[in-house]
Order: sequence, then C-alpha cells, then structure tokens
Amino acid sequence: MGLGGYPTVSLADARQKAAGYRQMLAENIDPKRARDVERERQVEETRTQEYAAEQVMTFKACAETYIDDHKYAWKNAKHASQWRNTLRDYVYPVFGTKAVDAIDTPMVVAALRPIWHTKTETATRVRQRIENILDWAKVSGYRSQENPARWRGHLDHLLPKPEKIKAAKHHAALPYSQISSFVAELVKRKSISAQAMLFTILTACRTGEVIGATWNEIDLDNRIWIIPAERMKAKKEHRVPLSDAAMDIVNKLPRIASNDHLFPGQSRGKSISNMTMLMLLKKSTEDSGLNRPDLTIHGFRSTFRDWAGETTPFPREVIEHALAHQLRDKAEAAYARGDLLLKRRALNAGMGGLLYVGTKRGC
Repeated sequence: MGLGGYPTVSLADARQKAAGYRQMLAENIDPKRARDVERERQVEETRTQEYAAEQVMTFKACAETYIDDHKYAWKNAKHASQWRNTLRDYVYPVFGTKAVDAIDTPMVVAALRPIWHTKTETATRVRQRIENILDWAKVSGYRSQENPARWRGHLDHLLPKPEKIKAAKHHAALPYSQISSFVAELVKRKSISAQAMLFTILTACRTGEVIGATWNEIDLDNRIWIIPAERMKAKKEHRVPLSDAAMDIVNKLPRIASNDHLFPGQSRGKSISNMTMLMLLKKSTEDSGLNRPDLTIHGFRSTFRDWAGETTPFPREVIEHALAHQLRDKAEAAYARGDLLLKRRALNAGMGGLLYVGTKRGC
C-alpha cells in the first residue's frame, strides 16, 4: 500500500506512516484492511450526519405545515395570508431558519420587542401564532422544551401587558377595504387638488413630495417620478414607478408655461397647498358617506402599508422602499443597495387595481 506522493506527503510523514504500519503488522493487524475500515466508518458517519440534518425541522417549515393543516378550519380565507405575512415580516428574519427545537425565550423576545410598543395588536397576534406553532411542534415530536412564547407566567414578566401600553398617536387612516368607495367619489371631481390626492394615494408618497412635484422630475418615457434628495425626508433621491393609473393622471394635467409644478395652484408659480388637500379630503369623506372627519392625507400611506403587508406577497423590504423608509436593520440595509424598482412597479400597479375596483378610471 502506498504512503502518499511527494510533496503532498513529506519524507518525515512517510517515515512516520511506515513505522506505524510496521507496528500494526507486528500486532497481526492488516494496515490496508484497517485503513479501509476507517474510511467506511467516516463515510457512514457523514451519511448519518447528513440524514440527521435532513430530519431537522426549522421553525419556518413547522409554521408552513401548521398553516396548511389549519387553514381549512379558519372562517376567513385571508387568515392564512395574514399568518404568512406577519411571520415573514417579524419572525422569519429572527429565527425562521433555526431548528424548531432550538427556539428559546431570547429569540422570541428578539422578534417581538421591536413591535411590542409600536404595533401592539400585531405583536400580540404574532406572539400567539408563535406559541401555537411551537405547541404543534412539541406534540409532533419536533421539540421537547416548554413553550418560550407562553404569556402567562413567562413573557408577562419580560414584556408589558398590551392593555397597559399607551397607544401611539398615528395618523388616522382609512381601512384598505374602504379605499375603493372613497376613490369612486373622488374621481367625480375635476379639480387639480382631486388629481393630486389620487396621485398621492397611488404613489404612497408624502403630501409635501406630491404638491412640490415639478414636470422636470417626471420621466415620461420610462414612467418614473424622480424626487430629488433635497425634497425627501431622508435626504436621499427616491424613484417612484408610475402605474397606468398614475400615468393617466399625469397625461391629463395641464402644462402652464409660468408654473412648472405638476399640480399648480392659483397663485403664479405656486403649487396647491396642504390646506386645499385637507379641505378636499373632508368634503370627499362626507360625500362618500364614510363619516371620518379624523382622516389625514398622510394616513393613506398607512392604508398602503396595511394593504401591501396583509394582502400581497411582496416582502417587507419592497414595501418599505415604496414608502421611502429607511431599513432599520443595518445589515439588511447594507445588502439592499438597489431600490427594487421593478418589484415596486408591480406593487404600485396592484394599488391602482385596488383603488379603481368598479370605477371608471379617469377624472
């Protein structure tokens, strides 16, 4: 049997191997047979490790199986997508790929704490969903420990009770289930402010970004609105893909030689004002029978976020880019160097479809 070729095996190593083989012969051990047995043992050990790895159930795998098993018993067909979307956004980034048997309290808290004070209702549902999935995993034999997502006597010592958390003051928003009826009333209006409000809803942009928009920011050929950094809250250029519905609005807007604003006001060189938009919102909600005097223009961004997060398959980073939000996770932000324009174009097209359900587009 060989000792290995030079220079892979040095002369000193070869001598040491030869001495070892002579010692084995002196003990009536066949060196070649011993080597083959060791190789077989290593191959078998590798196979065992690979098999064990295949048998490991991750939290995400358990969650998907749980949802598939239970979705037929849920009254609302949307529950399955709501489960998947909240787990995708808040849980999988923390321990979705971890073995379900390894999930512990620090991991659960790490998933819940970032949203516990700001999105309390969502956070409590996420906790309940984690608890249910881990209970299922234990009964199924995939984990043996106590449930780290249990509230009473466990997480209630680490996180404040949901009912004790002071509700954050958010901009009042219209539920996305009511947005099409609101738009049906809005499209009846021919004013510039009505076009501006529709454009605001379709693009999910801030009021100041919309009323300050100028024609030189609009790339008509590529159907993109490029907002310069100095007009953005984050001081970073933002490209907005324009859907068919948004382009319909742009193409019908008047071009005024003395006013470069997309939505010109009555004063020379000025755009429409915030107050004009607010007055229109109040009037439109009254006329549409919504009876929501608390609504704000900014609240339509929340409507967009709720609709996109709960009813579409788009991942969180696409939705956050659409809203021109900074990604909280620094590592995630470091990898997200692009602005996901193509995916955001599809997302914005979906919003256009939602707004004009049963409505003849065009104002």
